[in-house]
Amino acid sequence: MNWQDLNREVAEQLGGNPALADERPIIYIDCRQQMLYRFDIEAENNCSYPISTAAKGVGNRCETFKTPFGTHRIRQKIGGGESRGMIFEARKPTGKIASSLDNRDKDEITSRILWLDGLQEGINKGGVHDTFSRYIYIHGTSDEKRIGEPVSAGCIRMKNDDVIELFDEVLVDDIVVIR
Repeated sequence: MNWQDLNREVAEQLGGNPALADERPIIYIDCRQQMLYRFDIEAENNCSYPISTAAKGVGNRCETFKTPFGTHRIRQKIGGGESRGMIFEARKPTGKIASSLDNRDKDEITSRILWLDGLQEGINKGGVHDTFSRYIYIHGTSDEKRIGEPVSAGCIRMKNDDVIELFDEVLVDDIVVIR
C-alpha cells in the first residue's frame, strides 16, 4: 500500500478527488494487523504505529462498540499542548494525569484526540451509521500494555507518545481509511 493507491481508492469511493489536492498524508488503519500507517506522498516520510481497535470487531452501526470501517476525515483535533497522559472526559482535560499505563479497569482517553467523521453516506455517515455522532476517536490510552490487541470500545487507541507524534503531523480534514 502507498499514498498513490490510497489516494486513488478514496477518489473512487467518494466520486472525485477529495483526497486533498495539496497532497496531505493519508492515515490507513489495518484492524487485522492492529497497525496504523501514515502514508505520505514522499514515501520516506511514511511511518507506522501499533494500535488497539474494538474488542467486538469492525462495524458501523451505532451502539455496537465496533470500530467503524471506510473512509473518514479528521474533523477535530483536541488536546494540543496538554501534558502527556492528560485524562480527558467529554473531550475536556480533567487536570489529572494517568498514573498507570497498565490500566485495564477504565477506557481512559489520554494525551490527544483526533475525532473522526465518516465521509460515506449510509456507510459511516448519517443515521445509525454515523462515526462522528458515535464519538469515534484516535486517542491515547492508559492501557498501553494491551496495544496491539483488539480491546477498545470502538475507538482506535494508541500509545501516548505515538498519538502525540501523530497529532503533530496531521491536520483537520486529513483522510483516514479504516479496514
